[in-house]
Amino acid sequence: MSTEAQRTRRYVRVRRVDECRTLDDLFTHCLPAFGGAYLRRVYQILDRAIGLGCPLTLAVSGPVTVSGQHHAWLIPLVETGWVAYLSTTDAVCYHDGHRSLDAYKSGPIHEVPISSDDALLREDGTIRVTDMAFDEGVLLDQDRFVSAVLARPEFQRKMTGTELRYLLGKYYAAQEERNGVAPGLLATCYRYAIPVFVGAPGDGSVFLNSMKLWAMREAGLIEDYAFDLDLHAEVFEACAYHRWGLFDHGAHALATVILGGGVPKNYNLQPEPALGQVLGLPGVRGYQFDVQIVTAPVTDGSLSSCPPAEGVTWGKVDKDTYLHTTESMQADYSVVMPFLVKALLDNRARYAEMVAAEGEAPVFAREPKAAGYLRSRAGYRLFEEREELCRRLTTDVRANREWLLESLAYPLAGD
Repeated sequence: MSTEAQRTRRYVRVRRVDECRTLDDLFTHCLPAFGGAYLRRVYQILDRAIGLGCPLTLAVSGPVTVSGQHHAWLIPLVETGWVAYLSTTDAVCYHDGHRSLDAYKSGPIHEVPISSDDALLREDGTIRVTDMAFDEGVLLDQDRFVSAVLARPEFQRKMTGTELRYLLGKYYAAQEERNGVAPGLLATCYRYAIPVFVGAPGDGSVFLNSMKLWAMREAGLIEDYAFDLDLHAEVFEACAYHRWGLFDHGAHALATVILGGGVPKNYNLQPEPALGQVLGLPGVRGYQFDVQIVTAPVTDGSLSSCPPAEGVTWGKVDKDTYLHTTESMQADYSVVMPFLVKALLDNRARYAEMVAAEGEAPVFAREPKAAGYLRSRAGYRLFEEREELCRRLTTDVRANREWLLESLAYPLAGD
């Protein structure tokens, strides 16, 4: 065996769980193999990215707001100040409002068995999402709420989806405050000025209510409804944030956490090919850190299941670092995310206690990751910077004039 092979070999050493005092100890020393080792690597990559002060982007698929997972672990993660922006579904944004509805503030969601008699539930006016359920009246009230919001004067213009969800978060926040319920996901993102992207806006009930208002206008039932989504500007805005992470932010890198697959995953990954392949801008790189937790098997050939290494071939993940800074774990993220987020928050609390006792300078010198963990909870507030960041990207596009004009030429059949 070569000396180099011996030097790089990682020997399996474990610690008894009853010797572990923290979740960090548990993740680091008690998950030596198989599925547990995937979880250990996911945790260690997140720990490293946060410690380096690398902005996180989140892609979240699945009913996190219906199930209450946003209150359990997603909002606590958002409130750290580590998250730059979020990609999710229209449904997540729609169901986020249920707990603040006037008639359901005591709790609109209840548990049912997965093996429920669905025909009986339908007769009872109960709607099921796996083992979560709610009265059909919740949806009817939510539709009325969303329609009333979209009919407001400030929505009667063309805007990006991030503007739509920022304003919707403002109305959710007011509703939640009035009814004394905990802030939801969009209200929290509004408070922290975190952009929320939805790559398939037409595939959800927020937009269905917009369609209703549009149809009423077309049928002559209402006089004016001028809301419209500017998808071009929204995709460009996502690209501007990616450019910010690579070139303007001190880390000169981005990290992504992908939970589930589908459109939110692709939307989170597409800024790199948009910048480098489509707009032809030089020096664009993919994500330096990429961890994903998905249930889809890699053999199904879908985007949902493809690992970060496959993303390297598309330029979406950095080719120079991916072997040490990416991991894909096949699991239901609802099982592991509460523990991962709790471990990361415990690390932050531990560093904060050290700083309180000793001061920043000695702690940051001894524990370099502490500076990244303890970045300001105010966050990056990228939504407030979107106009300036889009202006910078427009300048880059203008400077790439010759390449872009040449990219329009192709010998089309029939010309």
